Amino acid sequence: MRIYNLSGRACLGMDAGAVDIEIASNGTFSSDVQSLYSRWDEFTHWASGFEGTPDVKIDNSALGSPVPLPPQIFAIGLNYRDHAVESGLEIPEIPVVFGKFPASVAGPHGKILLPEGAVDFETELVAVIGRRAENVSAADAWGHVAGLTVGQDLSERHTQWRGTAPQQFGLAKSFPGFSPMGPVLVSPDEFENPDDLELGCSINGTLMQKSRTSDMIFTIPEVIEYLSRIVPLLPGDAIFTGTPAGVGFSRNPKVLLGAGDTLKTYVEGIGEMRHTFDLRVV
Repeated sequence: MRIYNLSGRACLGMDAGAVDIEIASNGTFSSDVQSLYSRWDEFTHWASGFEGTPDVKIDNSALGSPVPLPPQIFAIGLNYRDHAVESGLEIPEIPVVFGKFPASVAGPHGKILLPEGAVDFETELVAVIGRRAENVSAADAWGHVAGLTVGQDLSERHTQWRGTAPQQFGLAKSFPGFSPMGPVLVSPDEFENPDDLELGCSINGTLMQKSRTSDMIFTIPEVIEYLSRIVPLLPGDAIFTGTPAGVGFSRNPKVLLGAGDTLKTYVEGIGEMRHTFDLRVV
């Protein structure tokens, strides 16, 4: 199952396009894609039996985030060994967790304005919760995931490392547009192995990151188990699961995002995001 946010309306992807969920369900479900997660079991039951004809064209310019307003956004730091090494930090023994603010969510295509400082890129696979998860075991965790999507954990490094510990991770990664997601939400059962997907990104056609999610230190089920023992995970929550090596700030010389750059981000089996950048005028 594939869920799109097309022109602000929830759409169900099909072989040759999509259908508007509110119209196709005769109003049983809202056009608001975020509301689907609070009725995920009911919605998936309806979608599994739907046999209509696609009548909506999937237009990249109309795509929004398939998770436009998550109640909570969690992000996992240093979840790939090679990224921890390039950052000069120790391999974590437990998940390194910080939050991002929902106002930073953006769609998979468009322009993002750069604040002053050093803005870096971080390709990530994002897991979206479909069923409330509280004290969930890793063995049962996939049953609480609505789907997976592509994400970028854009980071302004000067803000991130300002001050004494704990540093300003949440703020540095929550400027407007710094949590783009898309182009579609794909249910876990569409993947041969949802724990082993290629992901990466390029800037202006030059490959910057390429890895596989099987290289994560903590798998998605392990992250859900860890988080859900501390705080309930709510339907529609987004979990950014970490970035592999190749980020710009760890390179010599550094590679940072600038006005006019084009950043393409992909995850195998989900698709690609494309963003351009300009300077933010304050």
